[in-house]
Amino acid sequence: MLISVFDRLTVSMRISDDDFNMSWETFQFMFLDKHNLLLWTLPLGLAILLRVITHKYHHQLIFPAYFIIIPVVFYIVVFAAGLDLDGLRRAGWIFDMAASGQEPWYKFYSYFDLRIVSYSALWSTLPTQFALLFFNILHPPLNVPALAVSLNSDVDTNQELVAHGYSNLLAGLVGTVPNYLVYVNTLLFYRVGGGHRIAGFLLAVATAILLVIGTGPIAYIPVLVVGSLIFVLGIDLVKEALWDNRHRVSWSEYITIISIMVCMTAWDFVVGVLFGIIVCCFFFVVQNSQLRSIRAMYTGDLAMSAVRRPSLQRAYIREVSKQTTVLRLQGFLFFGTITTVEETIRSLLEGPYWQNQPIQFLVLDLSMVAGVDMSSAEAFVRIQRLLTAKRVTLVFCGFVADSPIGKALRSVEVLGAHGVELFSTFSDAMEWTENAYLRAWFRSQKIETSATSLVVPGRQDADIEYSHLVGSFVRSPRRSHLRDAGDRTIATEILSDPTPDLSSEPLNTLTKAFSSYGDINPVLFQPINAYLDRISVPAGHVLWRQGDPSDGLYIIESGVLRATYEFANPVQHFEESMVAGTVAGEMSALSDSPRNATVASEQPAVLWKFSNENIQRLQMEEPELARVFIQLVLKAAKLDYDILLSAIASRQ
Repeated sequence: MLISVFDRLTVSMRISDDDFNMSWETFQFMFLDKHNLLLWTLPLGLAILLRVITHKYHHQLIFPAYFIIIPVVFYIVVFAAGLDLDGLRRAGWIFDMAASGQEPWYKFYSYFDLRIVSYSALWSTLPTQFALLFFNILHPPLNVPALAVSLNSDVDTNQELVAHGYSNLLAGLVGTVPNYLVYVNTLLFYRVGGGHRIAGFLLAVATAILLVIGTGPIAYIPVLVVGSLIFVLGIDLVKEALWDNRHRVSWSEYITIISIMVCMTAWDFVVGVLFGIIVCCFFFVVQNSQLRSIRAMYTGDLAMSAVRRPSLQRAYIREVSKQTTVLRLQGFLFFGTITTVEETIRSLLEGPYWQNQPIQFLVLDLSMVAGVDMSSAEAFVRIQRLLTAKRVTLVFCGFVADSPIGKALRSVEVLGAHGVELFSTFSDAMEWTENAYLRAWFRSQKIETSATSLVVPGRQDADIEYSHLVGSFVRSPRRSHLRDAGDRTIATEILSDPTPDLSSEPLNTLTKAFSSYGDINPVLFQPINAYLDRISVPAGHVLWRQGDPSDGLYIIESGVLRATYEFANPVQHFEESMVAGTVAGEMSALSDSPRNATVASEQPAVLWKFSNENIQRLQMEEPELARVFIQLVLKAAKLDYDILLSAIASRQ
């Protein structure tokens, strides 16, 4: 910003920018020479006076009237004192255009001669050209929104960028200077009433007239008029950059502003731009290193997957999922932020935490991670080796293998390594870990081969190694935890009747679905057989679509159904799996409302359909049975929808 002030001094004292430097000679020239002192202090005084006036009075005509009065008063004094204009030009009070004032506006085109172009000069000035190009690209996204805020108006930044591109292309074709939005000048133009098309048109006409008649009229403009105008703009710019922003920006941004200002003043524009980029990168690293790269950390029992399971399986999963630890990461992971992640994971695997709560799966959710640099990718290699030593499975989710994050992790051979899994969504990752816990218990009991014992949705992973989960339940706290939790939950259902009588259907399915919510009295439920229809559907069969009228509820005897919930925002679409021993479509059936999801069979399934007509018949013919059945269905639905809402909320 000081550069702008120094430019005002050079204009007022009629010296070139190259002659102005911070030296004792310049100090003597400015302050010890009375003539030069008067040349720049008088415009500065006029600029300060205008700012004092506009601080108290805010009429938009004050500014133009002030600069109209200055030359009028100047020439009144000149003519009253009988001063010579040529002498005033030589003394620096009026612009001296010399011979250039008589040259036509197209004169400079005659200087173009490709035969004498020095291409080495283009090469030597390449850094300056790139700096100007960078600044010219950067200033519209910065100045245009800032101008919109100052003017309290809406501005289309994209339209401004396109306009700048076309105008600069045209400027390059005709060989003139590029277009540049000077924030202070534009703001001043709008504040004095130039916010209309007529004002812009008049400005363009005046500029065209000045272009045609040449620069001759400039020879009669007092220097102090231009000097005071530039001083006003410079004071506004410094005030806005240093004073107005002192409480708007952070301390690091304020230091960056001051350092760029000093660097540009002491050296030049290009050095200032490069120095500003370096300082911004430095503060970016410092500030982002202080941000929390771990958005949340909790155990798996607090974020179960959106899979409807029998209540006893769900109770088992809720208990053993405490061995699953979830870390949800955010931001850009680089050497400044990955350290916190690595230290947190080490603390989970060492010391008191591991002794009190050993983990089986570590789920890293990277859905909110913007990117991963090489140092972070290598840190994941160290994490994977540490987890492998503890026989902990690393589960990534929130990205796909072909994404930039996936490619970064694949480049260091983390993805595809032993004990590393990848899922595109958090729900799929949690569903897979839950299936692993279930299969571990069933395999330990040697009963997984039963057709009705365990059917899981999603990825089946038939070749996954479960030996570290099953193994001997005696020597490992993690395995003992699985055994104890299974004995308290699933075993009470499975082991009590290892060979269910298929002829007693649908009572077996009803018992599996509702036994944890109340007593299933075979005598009371015996008449329900007449109201249920047993149907078989192949894989991929669509039972109903979202918005269809309800035709009843379905109790799943075997197989897997998948529900897809579609919302106005396609990004918010959600899927829910339903396994054997659960109910589908119960809320829309009991409320006689349209379906809120599309349901299809993920695997071949056997279902018991309870149509709306049969529900009404049951209420009239068997009111007590209807009351108990509907109460059990509502209890199960309440728990299912609580978990569904929790799964949807966990995606946020």
